[in-house]
Amino acid sequence: MVATILWIAGIICCIWCLKDVWTKKNVDTVIKVLVTIGLLCFSWLGLAVYYFILKDRL
Repeated sequence: MVATILWIAGIICCIWCLKDVWTKKNVDTVIKVLVTIGLLCFSWLGLAVYYFILKDRL
């Protein structure tokens, strides 16, 4: 049950980050696709990297 809750929370956070990436106008589409693939493949690790490193740089 805890694993299911963590999985659902991860999906919600991933969707939030993807919305944030795709609404930025000054980012190239190739970068958006690469970040999307990274977020979907590496779930929580991808979320941490995006939030702490990439969010301000994109």
